[in-house]
Amino acid sequence: MAGGKLSARQKMINLMYLVFIAMLALQMSKKVLSAFGESGEEMADAAKMKAISNQQLIADLQLKAKEQPEKYAKKNQIASEIENKSSDFINYMKNLKSEILKQEKSAYDDKGVLDYEKLDKSSTIDNMFFKDGKISKKGKEFQQKIEDYRNFLLNIKVDGKDLPSEQKERINKRFNTADVKHGKKGNRIEKWLEANFEGFPVVASLFKLDNYVNKSRETENEILSGMIGGQLKADVSVTNYEPVVVLEKSAYFPGERVKGKIALGRVDSTMSFKDVIIAGRKVPKNLLTNGYVKLDMPAGNVGEKDVKGKIVFEEEGKNVELPFVVTYAVIPVPNHAVISADKMNVVYRGVKNPLSISIPGVSDNKVKVSAPGITKVKSGKYIMDVTRYKGKEVKINVSGVANGKPVHDSKTFRVKNIPPPVGTVRGESGMIKMPKRNMEVATIGAKLPDFDFDVKLGVKYFDFKVPGQPTVRVNGTRLNSKAKQLLRHVKRGQTVQIFGIKAVLKGNSGYQIKKVSPVIVEIIN
Repeated sequence: MAGGKLSARQKMINLMYLVFIAMLALQMSKKVLSAFGESGEEMADAAKMKAISNQQLIADLQLKAKEQPEKYAKKNQIASEIENKSSDFINYMKNLKSEILKQEKSAYDDKGVLDYEKLDKSSTIDNMFFKDGKISKKGKEFQQKIEDYRNFLLNIKVDGKDLPSEQKERINKRFNTADVKHGKKGNRIEKWLEANFEGFPVVASLFKLDNYVNKSRETENEILSGMIGGQLKADVSVTNYEPVVVLEKSAYFPGERVKGKIALGRVDSTMSFKDVIIAGRKVPKNLLTNGYVKLDMPAGNVGEKDVKGKIVFEEEGKNVELPFVVTYAVIPVPNHAVISADKMNVVYRGVKNPLSISIPGVSDNKVKVSAPGITKVKSGKYIMDVTRYKGKEVKINVSGVANGKPVHDSKTFRVKNIPPPVGTVRGESGMIKMPKRNMEVATIGAKLPDFDFDVKLGVKYFDFKVPGQPTVRVNGTRLNSKAKQLLRHVKRGQTVQIFGIKAVLKGNSGYQIKKVSPVIVEIIN
């Protein structure tokens, strides 16, 4: 085609080549615009799922703050501040996006559907953020919003400490507004707003706004998870346990032997002690078993007694000592009842609460117990069912006769509902990863982590959501054919959501289980 005089036919062929190349370039440009729009939709879906996860983390903090205010009240306050700041930042980005789209009415078809390929001009953003070759008031406001939010995140302190350095680096990178240096030597410097928004198609700028929403949710999730995870890590450290002495009775008669157990917090059968010293003497090794120390010693004379000592164990190559002291009384005759919950100082609706009730020195057949929903099952053992009891506290009254004299006592227990369950996929909860084929056959369930009662939960139905598709209601515990069909369209790296899980309490269908937390599954292939 080069050199020489071209014939009319050759000129026509050359012109057709030029038209063909131009058409290819135009088609490629349109595909890029559509890709930006579709990526923005996926970014928005990801942000919504992160928002659900963040709400669950905040709910967990709120619950822990009520139960353990010394540990979690301050963290709950910080979480609330983060949630408010993030919501303000996200709302600003969403409102700005709406404002931009109002000026792009021609990009909508007759049915109101947005055509991303028509968002190829830059004039809307250019006119909004720039004026007379300078950054406009609106542009400065936009950049200031990002900088204020970034500075707020960087100044967060948890337990008086700054965020980890690697987390700060991610925050700086995600919300960076520094001038941009061009060229190998970086001699040409361009303002951040100009380098990222001036002259870009509207669809690209909308993608960046969606990305800021997603980055905000992701950063919020990282900080909240770190707050809870850091506290849990501190909680499981052995140095945070306290020795607990549990005696069989709180009062003894002269000549009796004091028996009971000594343990670190919860009894852990895998826990091994290096030494246990009581009253200055080492406890024989055969009494250090199953995570606790067996007590077997004379009660002594009438009066108040102390069991003093310390537990010695090895942690990271060092000896750690935890002292303990417990007081008991040696009495000539019983003068009060002893009531103790086998599980905890709480009774729960929806379950059979086991109680041990007795009066020292009084035979079991002479002990009378009265309380709502209480039933005797055997000597000294009772079951309490408060499912239909409406109060927040319940009183147990105990009476008997000791040495011909009446003995009366009572104790008040808190009444609580069963805590909210967590949703599970093949027994796993929270945010998990699995192949698509495993998801198709996985069982959807619900469980109560760290709940001391053996409660069986069933699932009647759940909602299934994949990116870009309507939610599907599924009856039972496995995906139905419609859900499986939607799952086949999910790409690697995308996430599906199982929520709205309807759980029921097996053996007590009349009890209403609280809302079950969702499960988010990332498809890995």
